[in-house]
Amino acid sequence: MQTGENDQAMRKILDMTRLISLVVLILHFYKECYAAFAGWHFVSTLTDRLLENIIRTGLFSNFYKAKLIALGFLMIALIGVQGKKDEKQTFKTASIYLLTGLVFYFISGLVLLVKLEVSVVALLYMAITTLGYMLFLSGGTMLSRIIRDKLKDDIFNTENQTFPQEERLIENEYSINLPARYKLKGKVRNSWINYINMFRALLVLGSPGSGKSYFIIRHVITQHIKKGFAMFVYDFKMPDLSVIAYNTWLNNKDKYKVEPKFYSINFDDLSHSHRCNPLDPSAMLDITDAVESARTILLGLNREWIKKQGDFFVESPINFLTAIIWYLRKYKDGEFCTLPHVIELMQVEYDDLFTILRTQKEIEVLINPFVSAYLRDAVEQLEGQIASAKITMARIASPQLYYVLSGNDFTLDINNPAAPKIVCMGNNPQKIQIYGAVLSLFTNRLLKNINQKGKLKCSLVFDEFPTLTTDIIPTIATGRSNLISTCLGIQDASQLRKDYGKEQADVIMNIVGNIAAGQVSGDTAKQISERVGKIMQDRESLSINRSDTSISKSKQLEAAVPPSRISSLSSGEFVGMVADNPDCKIELKAFHSEIINDHDALKKEIDGYKEIPLVRKLDNAIVQRNYIEIKQDVQRIIQLEMERLLSDPALMHLVIKK
Repeated sequence: MQTGENDQAMRKILDMTRLISLVVLILHFYKECYAAFAGWHFVSTLTDRLLENIIRTGLFSNFYKAKLIALGFLMIALIGVQGKKDEKQTFKTASIYLLTGLVFYFISGLVLLVKLEVSVVALLYMAITTLGYMLFLSGGTMLSRIIRDKLKDDIFNTENQTFPQEERLIENEYSINLPARYKLKGKVRNSWINYINMFRALLVLGSPGSGKSYFIIRHVITQHIKKGFAMFVYDFKMPDLSVIAYNTWLNNKDKYKVEPKFYSINFDDLSHSHRCNPLDPSAMLDITDAVESARTILLGLNREWIKKQGDFFVESPINFLTAIIWYLRKYKDGEFCTLPHVIELMQVEYDDLFTILRTQKEIEVLINPFVSAYLRDAVEQLEGQIASAKITMARIASPQLYYVLSGNDFTLDINNPAAPKIVCMGNNPQKIQIYGAVLSLFTNRLLKNINQKGKLKCSLVFDEFPTLTTDIIPTIATGRSNLISTCLGIQDASQLRKDYGKEQADVIMNIVGNIAAGQVSGDTAKQISERVGKIMQDRESLSINRSDTSISKSKQLEAAVPPSRISSLSSGEFVGMVADNPDCKIELKAFHSEIINDHDALKKEIDGYKEIPLVRKLDNAIVQRNYIEIKQDVQRIIQLEMERLLSDPALMHLVIKK
């Protein structure tokens, strides 16, 4: 316990120690400069006898012994000094004083070798030694006045925000393992980001250039193909990810029990694109499949409708499109059930269109409002219900899209154990809205097909996921038991809210078990920071007043990675959480590390990649002929059905004529 009496006693001891140091130094001067003191008549029999007795103790057995003893007592005295703290004092200034003082203090002995008058030599020696002594004393006093505050060394609190991370490689047959390095208390350590349960979904966030694809998504593709997964890749900038998937597949076909086939959809380069019918009748088992398909394609083409689902002028076009799809599904067992045929059939005159639609009892409830409005001459209402669907669908009425969507090179059951597939579908940033709507239809039908029991493990990779209108939530929520891994790449949560609405975006953000965030800011950074959680951090407070300076230390729970740090991450740096398994617990789930990529090896690997091969030789004439044939198919359907109805008296009442 510190009291006034203790302080006073300590000061007396320090004063005594300092006095002993001075007495020893003065005795040293008296002994070494005795001739000068004699010339000044500063000697006596008493002092001579006293000096002789001191010499017998061995104090002056060596020239430097007395000086070292004097310096030692001075250092002891300085240890207990508590000078008033000064923010301007630095270790550099104090060190200069200390070193300069030591130099003067010990080299002053050279003056005694100079051949000058004895009194002059003695004065010079004592003056230089005293100067060195005083400089050392001043330097020691400065040290006691320096504020020893860790806050000055770590102004951004970087070291305080480090925490232990998983350094073990934990691997299983489904995992994604990324080597990384992180800082812990000033030291760089190697670690592993172990996504051992990818069936709980992985969300990869980061602004453009943060390294989502290069540091994470590419490894999801390569590692899962090497582990025998069927795969679907949504390649926003075709063929960046598709080339990786294709070459990894080429080198790892032997990892599968049944060798998978590779397919790609590329609307910009039809020669390198396979053909696939997303409305394949074999996969459309009931009318609910038609409803989902209609909703997907229309919401994809009208992104604002996502936030208005339930409105009359949103649901009406969906019902109308559903009726068209289901009619073609039932007509001749789906021979013409393709999206191009749907688009063309929508453009038929109302008399003929409503007549043939009335032949299907299952869609009667869907088309009845439209037929009633037409018969009552409610043209404005009818156009409001139907025109928005017709105009919207007309955007994708191009020969190129018709060619891809009307073929059947493969089906979307990619995780069929008997015929596994690796499918890559590419978008074009210049045509996001059109291609995105069609690709959304592909992905929704694919999700419906794969989320079943007894299928092969499969991996879904979506780069720039918000450019699709895919309802991924049921797959994430229920696909885990069916071995479906999902990886979603997005730039920011606000981008997800813009395209999907707040409620659906929040569900996607919160339902995923694994997350990796590069540089993001705003609400997204706050959400990631809260998800990583808090750690115990050291806190220091500095108080300076006229008479004293105090530093208080404490520990406090603070954010392990604050939002400001997440918003300033470098490319390749990621913050996030991993999910574990019941049989493999991971205690250190949070990470804030830099993912290590072997850039040279990756560059060589990329340079050795083979291009996706040509699917078929194609010219514009073939594409145009297919386009015309689809139009002719629809005309034949109308003609044959009208003839059938008109020739049958029992069905003539279905014919509408105005």
